[in-house]
Amino acid sequence: MHMNVAPHLLTEDRAEYERLLDDALSTAHARPDLAGAGTRLTLAQLRSLTLNATTLVTSAAASEYDHFVKVREQHRAALGARTPAASDRPGPGPGVVAILTVMVPVLAGAAAVIFLLVGAVLHAVAPTVVFGATLLTAGLVFGAVAAAGLLGAAAGLLVTALRNSPAAVNRGGPPAAGPDDELSRAREAWRRALLERGILPFLRDVLAATTPPTGPPVP
Repeated sequence: MHMNVAPHLLTEDRAEYERLLDDALSTAHARPDLAGAGTRLTLAQLRSLTLNATTLVTSAAASEYDHFVKVREQHRAALGARTPAASDRPGPGPGVVAILTVMVPVLAGAAAVIFLLVGAVLHAVAPTVVFGATLLTAGLVFGAVAAAGLLGAAAGLLVTALRNSPAAVNRGGPPAAGPDDELSRAREAWRRALLERGILPFLRDVLAATTPPTGPPVP
């Protein structure tokens, strides 16, 4: 059966409208004002009638829906404005400092091992040769440099971890309500108005129109 769509109801929101209708029909047996649902008219008939009256039903919550659509468009525009700025902005990459922090301990440690080994061999073979002692001294110096580099890298990792911790992020106080919160409130306000002022009154009117007369028959 063809379903009329209200001019202000966008296609992306039709599923939400049908979901609210299905929820209302599924709990109709628990609503005294919808006591005729399933007897005078089947749930399928009520659903079909309500879908064909979408224009009338949704117009009852037109103001809430217009506000919801406006907030949603603003939210999407804000997301679209932030995403290119974050993705297109050229990043600095690892940086010279980060590279040095990683490479200095490695290179200094390798040099220290080589100098110490060669110096120890020369000192053992020719104790009187000054070059062996020089290599040993250089090896100790490079070992100290490697140790200092490792300490600097560990300190950098610790600072980064503290900077990115939840406590540091929330140190400025509780975050203000974001666009997502406003969008959720606007959506919920539309849903509530659509159900209470649109769907349920329409179902009541349809069931009331199909109620058989209870008065005495006219002679």
